[in-house]
Amino acid sequence: MTPLPPEDGHLRAPLDPGDGHLRGGDDPWALLRNATRARVALGRAGDGLPTARELEFRAAHAAARDAVHTALDADLVRAALTAAGVGLEVLEVHSQAPDRTTYLQRPDLGRRLAEGTELPAGSHDLALVLADGLSPRAVHEHAAGTVAALLERLPGWSVAPIVLAHQARVALGDPVGEALGAGIAVVLVGERPGLSSADSLGLYLTSGPRPGRADSERNCISNVRPPHGLGYAQAADTLVALLQASRRLGASGVVLKDEGTALPPA
Repeated sequence: MTPLPPEDGHLRAPLDPGDGHLRGGDDPWALLRNATRARVALGRAGDGLPTARELEFRAAHAAARDAVHTALDADLVRAALTAAGVGLEVLEVHSQAPDRTTYLQRPDLGRRLAEGTELPAGSHDLALVLADGLSPRAVHEHAAGTVAALLERLPGWSVAPIVLAHQARVALGDPVGEALGAGIAVVLVGERPGLSSADSLGLYLTSGPRPGRADSERNCISNVRPPHGLGYAQAADTLVALLQASRRLGASGVVLKDEGTALPPA
């Protein structure tokens, strides 16, 4: 569908050259909807939404709820890492939240390691924590690809065993990174689902991880979920630039800026 010239700033559907009316079945808002994942120009049927749009909304809401309540499948993530060529050892930890209901009601417990957790101490440049967060689905679908793209770009870096974290919030990466002896921790976490993005992965970088770090001491790359969000290569490029700068500065958070381009080349 080709819009008419926007003389008044509004997009229009093509008109039938015979009678000058909209062609049967043409949707004048289709062009705008196709340019965004946002819910725009849904139309109306009487006083309400068209039935098709109402059903789409309900399906998206159900997908978001499912993403929150789906359990992290460690075997699935391990298999995806292996298939992506990631050969690092994989460890598992749990937070102090004993189940999903408690995790959702007590965010503080998701930031603490379960009592008795032991991790191998070492001296590493980087620790990677794959945390289920509010969308284990995002970890299932995008963690392996992101990790593989990242490791390809970090030759010479000492990377600790990968840690899979159940019922985990971002700050759980602080005690994990400290226990592993990592200079920097990156937490790949399932983000809070939206009605158009139930599988969005966030990457949080913290220099000198240890319990008590503030959110202002972290850097975040959000919405990793190709093809509708950031691709793995673009996210890894940005993260590597931040990691290298963080190592030079010995810090992260508000003192560390992303100097890369805002958008990928067209």
